[in-house]
Amino acid sequence: MLCQRTIDGPAHAIGIGVHSGRPVRMTLRPADADTGIEFQRLDKPGRPIRARAENVSDTTLATSLSEGGVQIATVEHLMSALWGLGIDNARVELSSEEVPIMDGSAQPFVEIIQGAGIRNLAVPRKFIRITREVSVSQGEAKATLSPYDGFRAGYTFVADHPVFNRYPKTIEVDFASTSYLDEVCGARSFGLMRELDQARAIRKCLGSSLDNAVGIDDDEIVNTEGLRYEDEFVKHKLLDAIGDLYLLGLPVIGAFDGYMSGHTLNNKLARALLRCPDAWVLQALPTTRRRQAYSLH
Repeated sequence: MLCQRTIDGPAHAIGIGVHSGRPVRMTLRPADADTGIEFQRLDKPGRPIRARAENVSDTTLATSLSEGGVQIATVEHLMSALWGLGIDNARVELSSEEVPIMDGSAQPFVEIIQGAGIRNLAVPRKFIRITREVSVSQGEAKATLSPYDGFRAGYTFVADHPVFNRYPKTIEVDFASTSYLDEVCGARSFGLMRELDQARAIRKCLGSSLDNAVGIDDDEIVNTEGLRYEDEFVKHKLLDAIGDLYLLGLPVIGAFDGYMSGHTLNNKLARALLRCPDAWVLQALPTTRRRQAYSLH
């Protein structure tokens, strides 16, 4: 039996919000079986905000959640890390409105959770198994969930730029044979330096720097260390999509394919799936291949 999991003790992080630019202290705490992932603003007393697709309130350059008039911003990298470690239940406490950006990837979250330890709970893990294709689109962009015996995720990144054109723009990962922790979680956010002023004009990217993103100018990568993976750009898009899909509340048995999709379309896909009860079923994980897909990461 694959059991639900939580962290074994508190895990702490201190950083800044990439969009707010404000300092934030974060603590992850264990939670009981069937709690799911919940966020609590310590500066805004009230009920926790559930990490659910229906609570997504803003997808401008990040995924934000709102419930009861309280908002939590930029949850996608943490949600991706929680998916990658198989954490079903956790309470996330924040001193401010935004999850810290750390280094722009999911890796620091993975490391602090591993440092705290992971504990099995005596309750079977549940999954959303896709039974028929569900697809959404917006202009040329498209996102699809379809049946698959395991979890496979693919993404195509479309951008005509001298730097992007030197690196892979398409990825397909079968997590029965590829480790999220080794191959995906370290992929960092990235952006064009010339677009930074425009983002800051709408009060975004106020905390962005080369410490938490890959900066790209007209013809080269600005960071002296370069890329962590040859396909880091498209891998980060996949990392984001995994975090956005984990807002379904349960891991998926199926295949995700994104073409130019971002946070808005990823959330649109999750909501579309939830509106189609004939397209999925809840179940445990009986087959070997499905177990492999959720054992490696």
